Amino acid sequence: MPKITYITHDGEKNTVEVPTGLSVMEGALQNNIKGIDADCGGSMACATCHVYVSENWLNTIEKIHDAEQDMLDMAYEPKKNSRLSCQIIVTNDLDGLEVTTPVKQT
Repeated sequence: MPKITYITHDGEKNTVEVPTGLSVMEGALQNNIKGIDADCGGSMACATCHVYVSENWLNTIEKIHDAEQDMLDMAYEPKKNSRLSCQIIVTNDLDGLEVTTPVKQT
């Protein structure tokens, strides 16, 4: 099972196994990771699962779609490596992925 590392804005790391086919957001919720609120439950209707993807993983994860980018425009302090964790589906290729939560969710 792929291991995903969730890093809080203040540097706390939690590495958990997330089954393939789930989203990075679902993995966070199932493992009580703080900093990912997921108010809409993964329907891409909010930006409360916003994360910063480690730069070295940007070419491995699926490319961002326009609808996700539009939603990220409402996120707190979006950056070029911002993604909605509900839109990143865990595959074996993502074993070792690191994401960092922002200071707050909008």
